[in-house]
Amino acid sequence: MVASSQHLDADKLLHAAEAQTGLDDYGDDTFRGRFALALEQLHKLKLEIAGQQAAAGVCHHLLTSRLQFFDDHKRYPGLADEVIETPLFATGEPRSGTTLLHALMSVDPGSRSLRFWEVMYPSPPPGLAGADDLRRARADADWREINAMAPEWLKLHPYNDMLGEGLPECERTWAFDFRVMTPTAWWRAPIGMYVGGLPTDPQAQYRIHKMMLQHCQHGRSRKRWALKGFHGPRLQAFFDAYPDARLIWTHRDPVQVTASRIAMAATLTRAFSGSVDLREQAAIHLAATRAGIRDTLANPLVDDPRILHMRYADFIADPVGTIGRFYEFSGFSLSAEAERAMRAYLQDNKGDRHGKFVYSTDMIGVDVGELHREFAPYRARFGLDIERRQ
Repeated sequence: MVASSQHLDADKLLHAAEAQTGLDDYGDDTFRGRFALALEQLHKLKLEIAGQQAAAGVCHHLLTSRLQFFDDHKRYPGLADEVIETPLFATGEPRSGTTLLHALMSVDPGSRSLRFWEVMYPSPPPGLAGADDLRRARADADWREINAMAPEWLKLHPYNDMLGEGLPECERTWAFDFRVMTPTAWWRAPIGMYVGGLPTDPQAQYRIHKMMLQHCQHGRSRKRWALKGFHGPRLQAFFDAYPDARLIWTHRDPVQVTASRIAMAATLTRAFSGSVDLREQAAIHLAATRAGIRDTLANPLVDDPRILHMRYADFIADPVGTIGRFYEFSGFSLSAEAERAMRAYLQDNKGDRHGKFVYSTDMIGVDVGELHREFAPYRARFGLDIERRQ
């Protein structure tokens, strides 16, 4: 039975979070209105009572986490003084090798990457955590729950076996800003892989992102940040926030990107919401790929000298050599210790360690030949071949 959204009342949820924490500063004068808009999106899903309760629980956690995060930035004034110097970022369309690239950079002893336990439970600053801090264990338990709900996810994203030490995308820092409804924050609510519908503000989003890096760097020795996110559509705000950043951008045949992301979305939607409309997911993610390709070809900042463009096929053929090129491009060198750690990671973490991820371009539901012709300018721009999978 579908009920009215009695558990998803914005004012009541805000009040409950404030009552629990004793705090009321969300760090942004626009936040309350934005939260109400996010709940409007949930109302449109017409969740049953159990689903409403689960979604309300997620909201409560994100709201209390946000209040505590911004309070930390008052209680620990040194957070604002943390310098984020020459961070390295991986970007590209989904399913184009960026997660492996990120994972390899993260094992460099000279690098630091965000960890899921830090963004899931950011307060107090993780660098001040003592030996008895339970946040790692809580995040590990969360990920065991996620993996039990969505075991097929491990096939297409085996990095989930890292549990709370896993590597979140930069977008996860915006979960408590209600800019995204990423499955890694919303898995307890039956909303599947929710895409779109939420207000965005790239400048504001990167302010939050930078605050999170400062938050997680505080109390620790400074290292070079190695991160991953879908920064292509937000390049101006990205470089405004991180003017000395260096970005490696992988490029893959958009037809394979589309098919793989459809299969991923279908897997997650089925796992977390109980059912999936494959045609609907295909339409959503084909449209998303098309939008990403259009933006890439039209955006003059794609030619910014701080960006190293890399073919997916070249990265897969020589992952460590690719990172060595990126380091050199960025003014760094790949140490022998870092290279050993990366090669050990590749040896010990095979991509099919939880089973082979299988998908087909048939899932797209349109003529693949027409798509190849449509995406020909993108392939020409970045020297891509049509990818033939075995």
